[in-house]
Amino acid sequence: MKLQRKNRLRAVALGAIAVSGALVLTACGSDDNSGGDTSTGGATKAAGNIKCDGKGQLLASGSTAQKNAMDLWIKNFTAACKDIQVNYKGTGSGAGIQEFLQGKTAFAGSDSPLKPEEVTKSKEVVKGGQGISLPMVGGPIAIGYHLSGVDNLVLDADTLAKIFDGKIEKWNDPEIAKLNKDAKLPDTKIQAFHRSDESGTTDNFTKYLKAAADKSWPYAPAKAWPAKNGQAADGSAGVSSQVKQTEGAISYFELSYATANSIKTVKLNTGAAAPVEATSDNASKAIAEAKVVGSGADLALKLNYTTKAEGAYPITLVTYEIVGDKGNKPETLAATKSFLTYVASEDGQSVLKGLGYAPLPAEIAQKVRANVANLS
Repeated sequence: MKLQRKNRLRAVALGAIAVSGALVLTACGSDDNSGGDTSTGGATKAAGNIKCDGKGQLLASGSTAQKNAMDLWIKNFTAACKDIQVNYKGTGSGAGIQEFLQGKTAFAGSDSPLKPEEVTKSKEVVKGGQGISLPMVGGPIAIGYHLSGVDNLVLDADTLAKIFDGKIEKWNDPEIAKLNKDAKLPDTKIQAFHRSDESGTTDNFTKYLKAAADKSWPYAPAKAWPAKNGQAADGSAGVSSQVKQTEGAISYFELSYATANSIKTVKLNTGAAAPVEATSDNASKAIAEAKVVGSGADLALKLNYTTKAEGAYPITLVTYEIVGDKGNKPETLAATKSFLTYVASEDGQSVLKGLGYAPLPAEIAQKVRANVANLS
């Protein structure tokens, strides 16, 4: 109840910002950005451990996976930096990237790094530079389910692939029963829900299915749901809500949504000694195996979806902030750097675990802070 009350207060505050914000500032330079830096308004201020630089309204949108983290970051940051308003809309990764590429936002949140064609497109908006992907938060993609009388459910990549492709239709299917010998599985129809919007969460989930269950999942990874079967709902909030209210339902969403809605989650049989639960610590064990594959200031990561390390939960995602490396609009540059510096700081990362997220590995966070400092 306390968490819900805080969420309502944050929603009211963000709504007030959206209504009252008369100054709409965007990220990357247009053809005419010669007005000079009007954002700092004088000396930089420090509030506690948060450095406040810039003023005005900072607009951003994108990933719903990081929305709960973003709400808390914004609350902490704006409490310290009174002259900066941050308005983040959880529109989904695809929509967030599109708004950034249209020059409407200072940065975008995405559960997947920019594709090569998106980097090329960003050069039209970010004059003299390009969009880069900076990892900011990790976490498990939980497989939430609603099945009365079944409190401990184990699945593997093959059964998940067949469930979400409509090839396994009942909860007492022999393939599921084989993984859950002590469970009383009912003859209930499986109601599989997927995202209706383009989503980095979908992209990461389908990357896992393709990597770990290639024979059972014939589709290429994508932000848009590739299979014909199942039912759709908008955003992580939408699919988690459907699971909560629908008997026999199953879907994929960030752990924070499962926690907030008291939704039971699947344990994964990865080939390790014991099934792995979706937890922040277990996601961190998987993310620790990620490799930086971006070049220059870009810090895109490649995750290992087929890990069999003990306690490593493989269905993980890393959410990125998409921002210009150069050519950012002067009006928003200082505030953007100030906010993202806090987000990547030890203080910013330390608040994540309580929400079900996994903080970045220290060495990755250090690189992110260095690259934020070099934004121009």
